[in-house]
Amino acid sequence: MSDVFVVGVGMTCFGPQPQSTVKSLTAHAVQECLADAGAQPQQVEVAYFSNTGQGRVEGQHALRGQIALRPLQIYSIPIVNVENACASGSTALWLAAQALSSGAADIALAVGAEKMVYEDPVRRERVQQGFNGGMDIETGPAALAALERLSPNITGVSGEGMRTVFMDIYAAIARAHMERFGTTQRQLAHIASKNHAHALHNDRCHYRKAMSVEDVLASRALRYPLTAAMCSRMSDGAAAALLCNEAGLRRLAPSTVPVRVRACELVSASPRSWDDFEHHAMRRAALKAYERAGIGPQDVDVAEVHDAASFGELFVSELMGFCAIGEGGAFAESGASTLGGRLPINPSGGLECRGHPIGASGLGQVFELVTQLRGGAGARQVQGARIALQENGGGFMDVEEGAVVVSIFERLTGAARS
Repeated sequence: MSDVFVVGVGMTCFGPQPQSTVKSLTAHAVQECLADAGAQPQQVEVAYFSNTGQGRVEGQHALRGQIALRPLQIYSIPIVNVENACASGSTALWLAAQALSSGAADIALAVGAEKMVYEDPVRRERVQQGFNGGMDIETGPAALAALERLSPNITGVSGEGMRTVFMDIYAAIARAHMERFGTTQRQLAHIASKNHAHALHNDRCHYRKAMSVEDVLASRALRYPLTAAMCSRMSDGAAAALLCNEAGLRRLAPSTVPVRVRACELVSASPRSWDDFEHHAMRRAALKAYERAGIGPQDVDVAEVHDAASFGELFVSELMGFCAIGEGGAFAESGASTLGGRLPINPSGGLECRGHPIGASGLGQVFELVTQLRGGAGARQVQGARIALQENGGGFMDVEEGAVVVSIFERLTGAARS
């Protein structure tokens, strides 16, 4: 089994891009990625294309990747279309790493692109409806009702603002966490405020506006305890990563020092009780990744995690082992996850501020972490970052995400590369 490396990354700005298409977004990210790696389209041996909504919203089904990549002179090779809820982009990365480590290919492209912002009200409604398919359409409503019964003693102001069903899911689990551990709405606001501050230094973010804890709490109420400022935005965008194994690395000879993929683990949901935290999908993926990488959570210098709502970051920080279960709120409130803190989380601004174009979100996290490990993140740079962790979850089944990817990346020195 060969080592796997990231040798190039590319990413559009995330956010409303009314003149863009899936093709044009893909072109921007892939061309930047190949240029970053010093590679030519003809050198790509296999490609994995992540997209979740183009078929439902625009009617472009089946061969989305082949269609989006052909104008870039990427054709003839195996092209695999990937859909795995919000974890689609990271699943494309996982598939690329599998192909490379097995020797099935030496150079692989993982790319995700999504259009989610439309002026046409019919297409806007189709985007909204698509989230319902991220759950079992037969049992999903009963599962959400069961989650809501986990916090019978918590009440709070809930608004009627437009939101997806996933914000109701996050809110229900947040209330259960509050009931069991004493987590507070203010702690959730600390996470959102921190990510808004990080986003000020990232010009590829959808939303760049400083917000104090009080500002976050005062923003439009969704389902308690969430407010709009705690939640991700629907965005247009694309991101890409070029990976290779040792043979591919010798052929490409990139000008930048490659980033090693120490682990990339994909797991799916399994039946369990809500409070069986040790068997949570995110926890299982993290433990597999740590074992494969030969490290522990104490070795991680920077992390990008799935914060479609700020409670997501809180809960992931616990399940990744950055703090004990039940202590995620205090961990965030202490400043440990802020730039300059013990373990900066989401220096990019996270999904809350960078945006969440579903098929591209996981690879957007990879873009940020590769940039961090190369030392090129400017004012949001985590000094001395050597080990980075990425967590990306998608969909929902019963009490947890339906699919979860946890990846660990390592900065290599020139000596380690040779």
